[in-house]
Amino acid sequence: GAMTLSNFKTQEEIDNRPGQNNKGMPLATEEVSIQILDAFIAAGGNFIDTANVYIDGDSEQFLGNYITSKSASDPNFRSSLIIATKVYFTFAKNHPNGRGLSRHSILASVEQSLKRLQTSYIDILQCHCYDRSVPLEETLSTLNDLVHSGKVRYLGISNWTSSQLQRAVDICKAKNYVPISV
Repeated sequence: GAMTLSNFKTQEEIDNRPGQNNKGMPLATEEVSIQILDAFIAAGGNFIDTANVYIDGDSEQFLGNYITSKSASDPNFRSSLIIATKVYFTFAKNHPNGRGLSRHSILASVEQSLKRLQTSYIDILQCHCYDRSVPLEETLSTLNDLVHSGKVRYLGISNWTSSQLQRAVDICKAKNYVPISV
């Protein structure tokens, strides 16, 4: 995963940043983050998992900068990667719709992720957590619309119980929505 990759230039900048939304995990500087990804890709890796919430979006921003930089010399670089990101956690602080799996929240979060990742599509969009405050059909309908719009290729689930996942699979099947793949 890309939870610790960042655009921070120095350890001092990391230590003095506002927020601290990395769950206490150590962060890599931009230089070390580039070295990590370069080695990963050189070894044949191509699946990069991040989330809108990792380092308050900086993980996605770093990945976007990295992909854009590498794509300058290799136009096929982006298409060689599988980028997964997640929605649910706060993406707009102090905003009533700034988190969760409502249509509004998912659409806004995906737009922000696309901008930070500097790409026109997300390979795999995952729901980071289950949202009991939103009808599941609303969430799944929105995800279905995102796949049909071309902004998302595949759908995934993270941190759901088996019964929550089964209910989602059943709704997708009954409504002829794009299935949950991951």
